[in-house]
Amino acid sequence: MSSFNWPPLYEPYPDPEPPPPPPRRPKSIWLRRLLLWGIPSALLLAAIVAFFGVGRWLVVEDPLEPAHAIVVLSGRLPERAMEAAQLYRQNYSAQVWVSQPGSPADELAKLNIYYVGEEFYNQKVLLAEGVPTDAIRVLEKPAANTEQEVEEIAEDLRRDGADNVIIVTSKAHTRRVRAIWNRKAGGDLKLIVRYAQDDPYDGAHWWRHTEDALDVLREVLGLLNAWAGFPLQHG
Repeated sequence: MSSFNWPPLYEPYPDPEPPPPPPRRPKSIWLRRLLLWGIPSALLLAAIVAFFGVGRWLVVEDPLEPAHAIVVLSGRLPERAMEAAQLYRQNYSAQVWVSQPGSPADELAKLNIYYVGEEFYNQKVLLAEGVPTDAIRVLEKPAANTEQEVEEIAEDLRRDGADNVIIVTSKAHTRRVRAIWNRKAGGDLKLIVRYAQDDPYDGAHWWRHTEDALDVLREVLGLLNAWAGFPLQHG
């Protein structure tokens, strides 16, 4: 008896081919995205951090040690002179120098008007705070800016055969004083920069107060000028 081969009930379908992988984006596209979004975002973040931190960054101070003189830079009467007097009473130096700012004294004298400069009032503050007259010295040359003040202080130190000085200024001005000193005074003279403790400057929130904001703007521009080698000079 012959056998009969029945046809299969169904024809098996071949396994479906897997879908092709999605095309890979060229590396240049990712690089363009990084340049378009990543770098500007990083720069924006850095700018925000710098904006909020610059007020505190401007404030520096050196450890105290005995010095040849304590110098009161011109400006911010009477805070700087009061701080210098306190350092004098703590025996950090036997003398206090007072910077003499530029003034319209000569022009007013032609009109028979006597001008009393800021150095006069700084002396009065020092005397009121217990510094004796023979310990106070007004620097001879009027200075138009901090660069000229530093140059005169360095010149007087060398003339006295001394090598260190305490300079008292305001909080926001301290970093620029140090930068100018490093540029103008030379490496043989040591600066100890201090700020007036009663200075109301708020470096953590400088943008909230007009005077603090003006201080920050002035000091940042002054630092840029110092780092660039003083291309801008006081008129």
